[in-house]
Amino acid sequence: MAYTYDDQNIFARILRGEIPNKTVAETDHTLAFADLYPQAPVHVLVIPKGAYVCFDHFAAEASDAEIADFHRVAAKICAELEVSPGEGGGGYRTISNAGEAGVQEVPHYHMHILGGRPLGRMLAKA
Repeated sequence: MAYTYDDQNIFARILRGEIPNKTVAETDHTLAFADLYPQAPVHVLVIPKGAYVCFDHFAAEASDAEIADFHRVAAKICAELEVSPGEGGGGYRTISNAGEAGVQEVPHYHMHILGGRPLGRMLAKA
């Protein structure tokens, strides 16, 4: 599979420090920050620092260290923001959109973590 990464996308610019963000967590491989337009009381974006377009691109080409770090950062955020059911929270949803049909708005792999209230069904029946 060949993906073309646009290094001018907003997340690439955030990673280069050209656009400020409200950092929630940062490691060598991962950045997590508050969504500018939150859809729930907790709404954090988790992005790899590598140039990956979507989930399958990341899963297929990222190093084991990048993949493990990304998921461990996400788990830490769920616990720290008290949405993890394992930590006494009420639960959360993760969302990752891919491509046009998935309504991906930024062509840099990212995962939304949403929680802090009941979120309802994910998709309505067609």
